[in-house]
Amino acid sequence: MKTLIKNGTVVNATGRGLADVLIDGEKIAAVLAPGSNLLGFDVAGNVDRVIDARGKYVIPGGIDAHTHMEMPFGGTQASDTFETGTRAAAWGGTTSIVDFVVQYAGEDVLERYAAWQQKAAGQCAIDYGFHQILSDVQDSSLTAMDELVSEGVSSFKLFMAYKGVFLSDDGQIVKAMQRAATNGSMIMMHAENGSVIDLLVQQAVAAGNTGPLYHGLTRPWQAEEEATHRAIMLANLTGAPLYIVHVSAKQAVEQIATARDNGQNVFGETCPQYLYLSLEENLGAPGFEGAKWVCSTPLRAKAEGHQHHMWQSLRTNDIQMVSTDHCPFCMKGQKDMGLTDFSKIPNGIGSVEHRMDLLYQGVVDGKISLERWVEVCSTTPARMFGMYGQKGVIAPGADGDVVVYDPNGHTSIGLEKTHHMNMDYSAWEGYEIDGHVDTVISRGKVVIEDNAYLGTKGDGRFIKRGLSSYLI
Repeated sequence: MKTLIKNGTVVNATGRGLADVLIDGEKIAAVLAPGSNLLGFDVAGNVDRVIDARGKYVIPGGIDAHTHMEMPFGGTQASDTFETGTRAAAWGGTTSIVDFVVQYAGEDVLERYAAWQQKAAGQCAIDYGFHQILSDVQDSSLTAMDELVSEGVSSFKLFMAYKGVFLSDDGQIVKAMQRAATNGSMIMMHAENGSVIDLLVQQAVAAGNTGPLYHGLTRPWQAEEEATHRAIMLANLTGAPLYIVHVSAKQAVEQIATARDNGQNVFGETCPQYLYLSLEENLGAPGFEGAKWVCSTPLRAKAEGHQHHMWQSLRTNDIQMVSTDHCPFCMKGQKDMGLTDFSKIPNGIGSVEHRMDLLYQGVVDGKISLERWVEVCSTTPARMFGMYGQKGVIAPGADGDVVVYDPNGHTSIGLEKTHHMNMDYSAWEGYEIDGHVDTVISRGKVVIEDNAYLGTKGDGRFIKRGLSSYLI
């Protein structure tokens, strides 16, 4: 199957220009001057399909490097399966995800990896990779890290919160970091001071403060900044690279920026919820409505300038990329488990379908450039997690993961409008986007076109990742 995308503006992280894109089979074969032939070969006359992208952007497919499909949490599990979640991602212009294998204390790391491979195999609409969560870090965990790197799982997530579930103590973290420093893998960190949070939660519930707002108030920015600083110091001690997930506090960003200025391999991601949503307006919504936006790290106070600082950090590269931390739960039967106690509300927001649109609105609003949009949503994730060249760029030899995006289109987000995630509400209800995902191509196959899903379960393949392109 040969597909020609003609007359569009190709946008990569390095620039933009009018060009035609030829996809042959699963790969991009050529990027050509508009209307040109290829070594005397009549391109337009010898393809199976022509897509006219006049007036539209042609960009590399989005990569969401932080999702949690089917993740067990708090007595339930994320409501999106690998099938429903990746299909929703495709609707939003995302053509690859990197999900998380979950390991609890006492479980064998490689057995859990095999279980997650089995969950995803034959289910995904788009390509997928895995990070590996480590909880207790035993000698067998260190051996497993080496084995997984050879299998294409080159990043490992640890937690400084959730005692008894995921939390690793500092000694365990150091052991994992020491191994990462030798095998070239990336350490990812959920940076919150779990002991402080647990105390504040107990005090709040004892005082009768049980509404969703207190989820945010008991996870203060100081707990995020302190843990971020501590993780950076442990990484400095061991020489390991460090990637801080879901950064929400401007003070945590400052810790990352300082470490980077000092030459340390430290990176950070933020998420759409920390760019747009707030503690006051969302977590503080009347009644139990705030449960819709319970996630960790929590939404921060708009009055304190966190959201503004996140956008600024994307412009200055103090924060390198935007993922979703997609971990959806329904209000009925899941979020309402915490109706009388916020600490029992499953933590998570569904955003995998809307990340590309929400970040494009930042382009429209003058907060980031068009090229930076592509960079933080596609190119940097590919470079950060060992996929660049195959993913994250419109260039010959890359996978045919291409999105045709219409800047003159419009997207109204809402449960009854543009919602394909397996949830009973939208965390982004009422948001209006000055742009529209028109066509999505995954490894050469058109999966979204004319507001219709044309893909099938099992279209996605496992991405065997290499080491990060950013490590020195």
